[in-house]
Amino acid sequence: MAEVTIGVVVFPGSNCDADTAHAAGSFSNTRVRMLWHNDHDLQGCDMVILPGGFSYGDYLRAGSIARFSPIMQEIIEFAGQGRPVLGICNGFQVLLESGLLEGALTRNRKKKFICRSMPVKVCNNRTIFTSRYREGEVLNLPVAHGEGNYFAPPETLQELHANGQVAFTYCDAQGNETPEANLNGSADAIAGITNKAGNVLGLMPHPERASDLLLGSEDGRRMFQAAIESIK
Repeated sequence: MAEVTIGVVVFPGSNCDADTAHAAGSFSNTRVRMLWHNDHDLQGCDMVILPGGFSYGDYLRAGSIARFSPIMQEIIEFAGQGRPVLGICNGFQVLLESGLLEGALTRNRKKKFICRSMPVKVCNNRTIFTSRYREGEVLNLPVAHGEGNYFAPPETLQELHANGQVAFTYCDAQGNETPEANLNGSADAIAGITNKAGNVLGLMPHPERASDLLLGSEDGRRMFQAAIESIK
């Protein structure tokens, strides 16, 4: 079976890069390359992941400086070729700033940092990242962010839903999207979206922190597994 190479981008301030590399590289015939933000070469990677953290200290606003890192031009071209790109938490913020995904992320509704495990519902299991989930399945995934409040104009939200681009939403344990379950105040309780082609996914929850039972959940592991299988 052909080996799959996954690139994990390291920005100044990334702090989930090692965790992400461990989760993504835990599958057979898979290896991980750490990609420095200042590079212009994706080193033959089959998939690229932008991990969580505080790139460039989140100065100005989260992800706004990282968007101008040299490697982002390579990633934009890579995504334009239909290749898989995953942005987790701060990585999601960078994808939005770079224009690879639509919308924006602002301060949480109560202006407080949220760090806890949350129920997250799978809204579309027909993407390369979600094909190992059931539609409507409720996952247990950790979140850790201060700017996770997703916003988009009404017409953009309508398009996201119509195109099946809403991948995940916040919910309660029964899968109900209630105001109480939507802790950060995201529009339509959105926790993660894809681009129209479905090859770029950004989400605020951390699948790498739910990829081993020792961490309390393996629900995130299937996200990496699905993407790797789609490449193979």
